[in-house]
Amino acid sequence: MSDRVDARRLVEWCRIPAGALEGHPERRMPFRLVADAPTMGRLMALELVDLVARRNAAGLETRVIAPCGPSSWYAPWTDFVNARGVSLARLTVFHMDECLDWQGRPLPAGHPYNFRTFMERHFYGGIRRELNVPETQRFWLLPETIERVRDAIARAPVDLTLGGWGQDGHLAYNQARRQPYHHVPLEELAASTIRVQENSADTVLALAQRTFGGAYQLVPPMSVTLGLRECLSARQVRVFSDTGSWKQTALRVALFCEPVAEYPLTLLQRHPDALVTATIETARHPLSEHPEWELL
Repeated sequence: MSDRVDARRLVEWCRIPAGALEGHPERRMPFRLVADAPTMGRLMALELVDLVARRNAAGLETRVIAPCGPSSWYAPWTDFVNARGVSLARLTVFHMDECLDWQGRPLPAGHPYNFRTFMERHFYGGIRRELNVPETQRFWLLPETIERVRDAIARAPVDLTLGGWGQDGHLAYNQARRQPYHHVPLEELAASTIRVQENSADTVLALAQRTFGGAYQLVPPMSVTLGLRECLSARQVRVFSDTGSWKQTALRVALFCEPVAEYPLTLLQRHPDALVTATIETARHPLSEHPEWELL
């Protein structure tokens, strides 16, 4: 087993038309293709709303690991909870990650990569007060809360991990390691737990292009993240993307490559109840539209 993707196979996977992914015989994990971001956002919101409603009806608590993004699910989440009157009093939320400055400190509240500010506004902010998640059941991840969050997750099973994925297939901020002097094998990556870390150069450049017009100087250089051990401990894992070209190659690797440290998302193949959902824009790939390109 290699720690890197074979480039020739990568070209083969990327040449598969988007419409052929769902039914492809070599696909290694469940996949759902949706038309667009609004459709995906509604499905993502319903994953959590329906789960909470079912468990409320059974008199059970619900524990979820939640991401900051994709952005398309927040409006339907708020609408579904309020319209259906779903109480979140028994919901515990473990926030996936948080960006940090170069000294490992939280970012200013108004920074676009301050995840807590964003989630307070868009995830909690529109929910009716009598329905909302109690403050004591919101677990924010910071360097000083690592042990508290780790212990709380370990006390009982997590019911659902929601998330997206990064340009290298990272789930939360479990990035592919680019450090030239320190190698992390696949099994160590799979067993990773909550930690503070430097962000990989490719993650910094991807975020710079996405948010700051390429100004990499403005991207937070560090993060604190749940490990893959925590993220994949949930009974169900559901990951979504409507981000298009930023995520196209990582999606193909996740669907067709055996688990590989270069793309952490491939570890979802080992989970008994995982599902990847992507929009048509994210499922497309330039190689599938340019069969005349000779690359290798």
